[in-house]
Amino acid sequence: MTGHTRGRPTRVGTPKDGRLELTEAEWKAKLTPDSFRVARQSGTERAFTGEYWDCHDDGTYHCIVCDAPLFASDTKFESGSGWPSSYAALDKPKVALFADRSHGMVRTEVQSANCGAHPGHLFPDCPQPSGHRSCKPPA
Repeated sequence: MTGHTRGRPTRVGTPKDGRLELTEAEWKAKLTPDSFRVARQSGTERAFTGEYWDCHDDGTYHCIVCDAPLFASDTKFESGSGWPSSYAALDKPKVALFADRSHGMVRTEVQSANCGAHPGHLFPDCPQPSGHRSCKPPA
């Protein structure tokens, strides 16, 4: 069965591919209201306010919902955007990319391929090696 959230298709029920599916009540129980707004409703935290925007600890950024490893700290860099920025996903199959035409813009939305949580957007304005910057609210 397919449902829609903010114009993007989302699967409802038990998927055949093993993807984690949660009901809205399960999402809300698992996340804080602000994390729910970002991860489930593709919201954005204010720039320069998140827990990880100025974090320089070594490690791996995991999905806030399914705990899938998404980004490594060694690919993080200072983008000046106010959000944690990375030039590469840890494992490309762990992320899914979708066209996001909300707010009068055309952007590329990044989602956890395992659960559909929204950790940020992809922008083509990064220094090498990839040329792309992924801005990640809490993930």
